[in-house]
Amino acid sequence: MNVNVKNIVDLRPLQSERKNLDRQVAIISAVALMVLIAIGAEGALNHTEYFHMSMLDWIVLGLAAFMGPYGIYTSFRVRNLRLVEERVPDFLRDVAEAGRFGMTLADSIITASGGQYGKLTPEIARMASQIDWGVPATEAIRLFAERMKSPLITRISNIIIKATDAGGAVSDVLNMVAHDARETLLNRKERAIAMSTYMVVIYISFAVFLATIAILESSFIPQIQKAGTQIGQTGGLSGAASPTQINTLAIGPVTIAFYLAVVVHAVGDGIMAGVIQDGRISNGMRHSAIMLIVGFIFMHVILGV
Repeated sequence: MNVNVKNIVDLRPLQSERKNLDRQVAIISAVALMVLIAIGAEGALNHTEYFHMSMLDWIVLGLAAFMGPYGIYTSFRVRNLRLVEERVPDFLRDVAEAGRFGMTLADSIITASGGQYGKLTPEIARMASQIDWGVPATEAIRLFAERMKSPLITRISNIIIKATDAGGAVSDVLNMVAHDARETLLNRKERAIAMSTYMVVIYISFAVFLATIAILESSFIPQIQKAGTQIGQTGGLSGAASPTQINTLAIGPVTIAFYLAVVVHAVGDGIMAGVIQDGRISNGMRHSAIMLIVGFIFMHVILGV
């Protein structure tokens, strides 16, 4: 059956549009979750005599509700992409072996599509189907790279396409590319193991920061209150404030400053953890959401803000 290849290639904008739609759905879901948390907290917490939400609390919960779902969504997509990339060297090796028996690149891909490559299997089956419908093998590979949007897969596909267009022993090129991809993935795993130590350090530093705030609130601030009370009782300074005024001045702005510092550290440390992990700010949003929730619980449960 003859099929117009151009009509198949023209479906690429639909694939890109679908990925953009997935991203928009994730953002909208995050915003909706933020609104639901705000409404639920308004009804469940603000009407009790033990717990009242401040504007800063709404900001913290809103940031956590937005950054958490979006960060988890992007991390899930990156994880699936990593699983696809891990099986690419095996696929290239099998295609190269089939080529050594005299098969063309298209026939080699169709033959390799019968294997099992985990998350990569559906994409190989799609490439084989496109080739069956008349799409050239190089075009099917290029479309696969565009769907994945992976620098590693894009580099591999460009090398294979150029080698095929130039002619010669494509099997040797496939083996070389498979070896290079395997080395790249191995280096990435080693880097991830090395960077995991720094991620643990970031979480520990955040915990130490919270512990420092707890110590200041439990020992330093009470001493300031005590000193203020003594000054107010003795009238050590002309026109000195009353004990109540001094206590309020001592504990109010300082506690708010501590709370703001916790929020800034949670967002900044979380994003830094994501960048250290795989170089993506979006991946750090889930770490920021975790730290924001921990900081929120700490300020209200431990410190009783």
